[in-house]
Amino acid sequence: MSSHEISEKAAQAPFHIMVKPIGPKCNLDCQYCFYLEKEMLFGDGERWKMDDATLESYVKRYIEAQPSREVSFAWQGGEPTLCGVEFFEKVVAWQKQYGQGRVIENAFQTNGTLLDDEWGEFMKRENFLVGISIDGPADVHDTYRVTRGGKGSHAEVMRGLEVLKKHKVDFNTLICVNRANQDKGPEVYAFLKSIGSRYMQFIPIVERLPDEEAKRLGLWHSTPPKFSEEDDNLDVPLTEWSVQPKAYGRFMWSIFKRWVQQDVGKYYVQMFDAALGKWTGAPGGLCIFSEECGRALALEHDGSLYSCDHYVYPDYKVGNIKEQAISDLVDSLFQQEFGRNKQSTLPKYCRDCEVRFACNGGCPKQRFLLTPNDERGLNYLCSGYRFTFNKMAPYMEAMAELLRMHQAPAGVMQLIKQKKLAKPS
Repeated sequence: MSSHEISEKAAQAPFHIMVKPIGPKCNLDCQYCFYLEKEMLFGDGERWKMDDATLESYVKRYIEAQPSREVSFAWQGGEPTLCGVEFFEKVVAWQKQYGQGRVIENAFQTNGTLLDDEWGEFMKRENFLVGISIDGPADVHDTYRVTRGGKGSHAEVMRGLEVLKKHKVDFNTLICVNRANQDKGPEVYAFLKSIGSRYMQFIPIVERLPDEEAKRLGLWHSTPPKFSEEDDNLDVPLTEWSVQPKAYGRFMWSIFKRWVQQDVGKYYVQMFDAALGKWTGAPGGLCIFSEECGRALALEHDGSLYSCDHYVYPDYKVGNIKEQAISDLVDSLFQQEFGRNKQSTLPKYCRDCEVRFACNGGCPKQRFLLTPNDERGLNYLCSGYRFTFNKMAPYMEAMAELLRMHQAPAGVMQLIKQKKLAKPS
């Protein structure tokens, strides 16, 4: 039986798959990129592009496996523009062929350096939402986001962004918070506003240095470091570009202070939207802050499906869509246990925390510290999260109350101006 002929049924609940159509292949050499190491896992880079049979089968069956009318496709890399426009013309054609009666959306994450008018025309015509990876002004962006020749990529990213603007393509920005920009939150935020970004994601870079276990493509180190209130100086074997915990908290707070006074309802920051959802009691939300995970998987170019984008390791391979139904893999006991472990392995220190409801322990990939009570599983960013969420609390509570009264959260800005809420400091 070919993969195209595998019978699909609707999954038990909505799920999301991030597709790596050209594997880890990329035209840049960003120093902090955790995905470039997958070259060791997949071998010969000439075979990384997803073949037509696998691509068509995936598009058809991903649509069939979704239990809701809305179907969201996500394309990432590596660098997906390396597949070429023709590749995605096929994607759209198959989506239209197999998606009758469904609402199809496409999100496309790119470094922007290869965008041209052909891409701009295509993305506008097919209504792609494009995420541009950019870390701020040139001086901070070019610290780690470099070409294969070691040169900064900022100018080329900006050129690609102008292509999107020229063709009126909807875009958002993804900013990696790292050692180079962690103390420059206001500058980064002002820059993003200046380039017309109204939707922003801030992703903390946390990468442990490989020990022998990691070199064998494992995940965890055998001797986790212990949490300390002075954890910006933790003795943790991390890469030099990893963000420091409290610095991450200060970075997000420096942006929140400006956003909550001037920009609510005008600019959208993923972390703030997710936090407001938590303050209103909404379940789920952004995967790193949800109670459980496991419904956001990653598909590699060869049809291999992994538990998560950050868990593309042999031990977390759920299966291959060429051999099994996507819905069976997503709903497998293996994947369900992976998702439940996020909550079941949470240490008591987290369960007793005043902001546990907001972060739920964060991403399991970053839960490698010992608690003060020597429990395993504390998130490296714990002190940053606690700082940010506690500082946000009065304003989140005010916005949640506005929503309960069927008013816009933007009303919080007026409350601050009227001094009914203290000005954030």
